[in-house]
Amino acid sequence: MRNVQIAGALLAWGLAVTVTLTARPAVAGSEAAIDRDVSAALTRMYDSVPNSRDLGGQARGILVFPNVVKAGFLFGAQYGEGALRSQGRTTGYYNTVSASYGLQAGVQVFGYALFFMSDSALQYLNNSGGFELGTGPSIAILDVGAARALTTSTLQNDIYAVFFDQRGLMAGLGLQGTKITRIDR
Repeated sequence: MRNVQIAGALLAWGLAVTVTLTARPAVAGSEAAIDRDVSAALTRMYDSVPNSRDLGGQARGILVFPNVVKAGFLFGAQYGEGALRSQGRTTGYYNTVSASYGLQAGVQVFGYALFFMSDSALQYLNNSGGFELGTGPSIAILDVGAARALTTSTLQNDIYAVFFDQRGLMAGLGLQGTKITRIDR
């Protein structure tokens, strides 16, 4: 039984590394390619997630990761690249990386956007060059139901996270242990 667990863990690690590394060329790219993917992702999100356009209109900045690849079997990893938009223009490029361990299996591609609602939250991102989610400003993760109930008068958090374009099958979806880092381009 122990050998099966070790073999499964090694297989999962190999799968996660392979998927992450082979996905990078498709995600990683020039500034123009990232900007194009971010623009398309924002359009899809605004069309599919209720009130996300209003949320974007109130945000001081929106950090969009259009294609995040997550894979795992016991051990998991995810990676994606995106851009920070403020006042309609790109102000920086970032990557999102995380690793996890636990009861998990599958491969999934998804996008997510972080809406920075306060100047202090956006300044924290800009001054720190990135951060680990859960250690900086407060974040509220919105699903479609919560997004429907959101109004501009109920906005209370520094950052709102919205997931969109989920494809594939992976048990659970969250941002625990996710590190966001500025990319020098």
